[in-house]
Amino acid sequence: QVQMVESGGGLVQAGGSLRLSCTASGRTADKYAMGYFRQAPGKEREFVAGILGPGGDTHYDDSVKGRFTISRDNANNTMYLQMNGLKQEDTAVYYCAAGSRWPIDDTEFVSYWGQGTQVTVSS
Repeated sequence: QVQMVESGGGLVQAGGSLRLSCTASGRTADKYAMGYFRQAPGKEREFVAGILGPGGDTHYDDSVKGRFTISRDNANNTMYLQMNGLKQEDTAVYYCAAGSRWPIDDTEFVSYWGQGTQVTVSS
């Protein structure tokens, strides 16, 4: 069993930055690929970015490439999502995720979810 605890998020103006964090705990947490998904009101949950440990290979949705950066501290099983150049369309609840499939770019590949954190981008 893996537990995922998220932090970060909040309200920011368009063009601003936020950083999300997600710490995974459990006996085999370091063996999983990790990533972030997001879900806006009335929409399906969608992939944002993923990272594979310990090699650190990354994978991004086209909508966030060049603006978001995912990283991972393997020693602490903590993942970070640095979000720059935020846009109103980035507004959503962001969920961290862990799974054994790579790239972890589909909800079907996720075994464990975080509780979600709200990101709101104002104009």
